[in-house]
Amino acid sequence: MTRPDYHQRRQRVFLVLSGIFLGTLALLNVLGISRFLDLSFDVFGVTIPMVVAVGVLPYPVTFFCTDLISELYGEKKARDMVWVGLLLNGWVVLLLWLGGVLPGFETLDVNGLPVTDEAGRLPVFFEVRELAFGAVAASMVAYLAAQFCDVRLFHFWKGVTRGRHLWLRNNASTMTSQIVDTTAVILITHFYAAALPIVGDEPLWPQLITFILSGYVFKVLVAALDTGPIYVAVRYLRPYLGLSANEEAVDDDPRLTREKAVS
Repeated sequence: MTRPDYHQRRQRVFLVLSGIFLGTLALLNVLGISRFLDLSFDVFGVTIPMVVAVGVLPYPVTFFCTDLISELYGEKKARDMVWVGLLLNGWVVLLLWLGGVLPGFETLDVNGLPVTDEAGRLPVFFEVRELAFGAVAASMVAYLAAQFCDVRLFHFWKGVTRGRHLWLRNNASTMTSQIVDTTAVILITHFYAAALPIVGDEPLWPQLITFILSGYVFKVLVAALDTGPIYVAVRYLRPYLGLSANEEAVDDDPRLTREKAVS
């Protein structure tokens, strides 16, 4: 009977998880703050405000991927993927900048900038670029802080629990890192990009706190909901990858991997 090629399987699964992570990251930076969603709801007649940027919708998927890679491949692999994500942010910015400086068919003013139309709108690309620049500037700082916080806390709790209670490290690491992420994104988006839908004649900080709490609550709810899928994924992937309980796929040598699988 042919032995499974665990090394190839591990490479394939890592490629899929990192691809989902990086693709989602690029998408949420482009969508970013292009639209805000009103998800407010009533509880006993009291309206609970919940306003989130459309870019927040796919964001919890990135934490699902980092937690899964942390569990199956170890802290180093998860950190490597986070650094690649940072490079991807820079690549997105470069393409958006390049697309704006190369000559096109738009009418330009004396400064070489595109002219707004009768409704005061820029050409679509330049509106997307302006919003994406604001989103990326906010997310690059928040991204590094939150993702490294998530990876570090995940492995901290894994050590404390000796590899048990996956639900605890999955939720504790994600929920803590989301505080860092959401606060940084909202504050940078407002004070650097001035892109939040702030009502000018109302106090500023209550509005900012509403944005922070709305984004955080949304992400925490999604993080809690992904506990089940995390357990299912780990239970299926461990035997598929030839890993025993609490073992991490840290071997890069296919010969050593096969020897371990046989033994």
